[in-house]
Amino acid sequence: MPELVFATSNAHKTQEIAAMLGDAWCVHSLRSYPGVTLPEETGTTFEANAIIKAAGASAALPGLLILADDSGLEVDALKGEPGVYSARYAGVDATDADNRRKLKDTLQNLTDSSEAGFSGRFRCCLALVRDGRVLMTTHGAVEGILRLQEQGEGGFGYDALFQPAGYEDTFGVLPAEVKNSLSHRARAMAEMKKWLGENMPG
Repeated sequence: MPELVFATSNAHKTQEIAAMLGDAWCVHSLRSYPGVTLPEETGTTFEANAIIKAAGASAALPGLLILADDSGLEVDALKGEPGVYSARYAGVDATDADNRRKLKDTLQNLTDSSEAGFSGRFRCCLALVRDGRVLMTTHGAVEGILRLQEQGEGGFGYDALFQPAGYEDTFGVLPAEVKNSLSHRARAMAEMKKWLGENMPG
């Protein structure tokens, strides 16, 4: 069984990636390599940050296939913010709850505040690297609206505020299998899985 290291310590993201790849792959996270630390995300795009993370992990883990993602939320009323700063929107050490609170407060204070929600999207870029060489990058996005009230306790990050287009519930309520079929990460991963199957068959 081929192995892949997903360059994160986020258990939720790792579970999602493992579920999307299926039983044909053995997916590890950086929790299996506690000595590895990722470089600072200094990029101004999701792709740049995904490559920074993947290349950083690859330098510490030669020979291994490394996958990294960078993803975030873009809100049209905020001119695309929080964007690449989604994970640290409320500060470097912000929790998911801190970030959601800041987003809700920011949207609530807009003069055109809407109870119907605010249009936006989740974006994701995945970068695949081995021995410092970028093998593939893929992108995915899912459109929807941001609510001012949280719904559900599932998922992570901004999931409880994001209602994908075509659905009446947020990612905080929708079952994992539904989210994993239409999320930004799922769409980027579908393309990456296709590439892996064609270029690195197990």
